Amino acid sequence: MLKRNLIGIASVLLASLAVILFNVPLVRSQGLTITVAAVEGALPVEAPDADLWQLATAVEVPLSAQMIARPIIPETNARSVTVRALHNGEEIAFLLEWMDATRNDSTLRSDEFRDSVALQFPLLDSQPFYCMGQQGGNVNIWHWKADWQTALIAQQTLQDVYPNIHVDMYPFIVESENIYSAAYAEDEFLPAEAAGNLLAMPTRSTPVEDMVAGGFGSLTSQSPEGQNVQGYGAWRNGVWRVIFSRSLHSEETEDISFTPGMLHAVAFAVWDGANQERNGAKSTSQWVSLQLAGPRGAGVITTAETAAQAPLTASVAATAPTGFNALFWGFIGLLILILLGIGVVMLYFHLSSKT
Repeated sequence: MLKRNLIGIASVLLASLAVILFNVPLVRSQGLTITVAAVEGALPVEAPDADLWQLATAVEVPLSAQMIARPIIPETNARSVTVRALHNGEEIAFLLEWMDATRNDSTLRSDEFRDSVALQFPLLDSQPFYCMGQQGGNVNIWHWKADWQTALIAQQTLQDVYPNIHVDMYPFIVESENIYSAAYAEDEFLPAEAAGNLLAMPTRSTPVEDMVAGGFGSLTSQSPEGQNVQGYGAWRNGVWRVIFSRSLHSEETEDISFTPGMLHAVAFAVWDGANQERNGAKSTSQWVSLQLAGPRGAGVITTAETAAQAPLTASVAATAPTGFNALFWGFIGLLILILLGIGVVMLYFHLSSKT
């Protein structure tokens, strides 16, 4: 019985040794890949129902609650987001769709929270942490906000929400019949707006905030001049459909630039205002492959360089070590010693059985 057990142990160790030496993949899974279809002509940047979107393959990306940094809501409402993407050689556009039973596009009341969605792109070839990046691994974030979208269409004020509100006076303002729309005479009384804080701007040109982050607590808006991502959202029958669009290349150093035929990575986040989701309380995805097709009819161009940049989710496998790895060779030495010990014990029992 002991001899049989030793043979079994030796077989397992030999198999482990073979797996390590010959780089046999232990796990292999096919990750999601969003193919950005190449089209001709203008992109439907404000038309989620346009037929052109049907040329792009819809990919459903699973989402789960962010459970690492506070605030945390264990039960978020968005379970997945469906993504389509197009480019015409100059611009790129993403169409995101997800289920949301209520439309939350106002934050004038203190107990209101908006619906929103974001895209995230790593700024380095490697993939940092999928939630906000990490130190030394910045990410570019495009954040569409439903209340910013509403403000572009029909600006609301506190008087619209609270029609019986009364204010005696505001100092330092220009005389106006409507005190709620009166402008301050001097910028010194609006330091946030003077500093270029997007949240304090009286008007905006886009419902998307272009930001950069390098870990939790580092989220920073790009300058007003660097806000080059456009967006358009529409809610209908319990579904949000939001379009992001931007030129393929950007002069901003903290912006992602896209190259047809290359592989990129993207992650997603969704907030449901009805569930009081905001800040870190959101649904997030892991990194997903993003591949821009070449010119229409030319297919997708893949090179050795771009393949090396493929997201880790596309293929999880053992990789051969490069250079001297003390831990690796130490483990190999330990296996050899164990095998030698088993061999000596088996030889001893073999000789004993003959005497």
